[in-house]
Amino acid sequence: MNTGIISSRYARALLRYAEETGGAERVAIQARQLLEHPEVKSVRLEPEIERFVTLLVRNGRIEDVRLMLRTYIAMYYESKGFKLAHLVTAVPAPGLEARMQAVLEQKFGCGVLLDSSVNPELIGGFTVEIGDYMLDASVKNQIDVIRREFIIQNNRIV
Repeated sequence: MNTGIISSRYARALLRYAEETGGAERVAIQARQLLEHPEVKSVRLEPEIERFVTLLVRNGRIEDVRLMLRTYIAMYYESKGFKLAHLVTAVPAPGLEARMQAVLEQKFGCGVLLDSSVNPELIGGFTVEIGDYMLDASVKNQIDVIRREFIIQNNRIV
């Protein structure tokens, strides 16, 4: 079975359970912390997450826990009217973050929570990913496009 389908089913079940117990926000916060800092070992898990992990171990699905937590976070924020977006820039650009958040909120018609990171391999520009939508405005991508076009043109000549 597809890992994406499995993770969304488990994440949806966790969201329903966490909403029933009133701990959906706590679970989302701790899930984000666990994904951002997996090296921390001495964290006291929220009861909902602890029970969820026990279920995953029992069903032999613990290897997909990171994907399930990411899916849970996206589902939680979407249920609250927000979309998660990830912005990657070649250099730190706080001005771009604010403008990009405004543009995405206007485009998608909902609140946007923007995470950002820096990747110097982009050479310049940025990439932004929100749900299934991805915009790649990086210099690295532009160079790759030119390289592919050059190869295609040269293959026709020979």
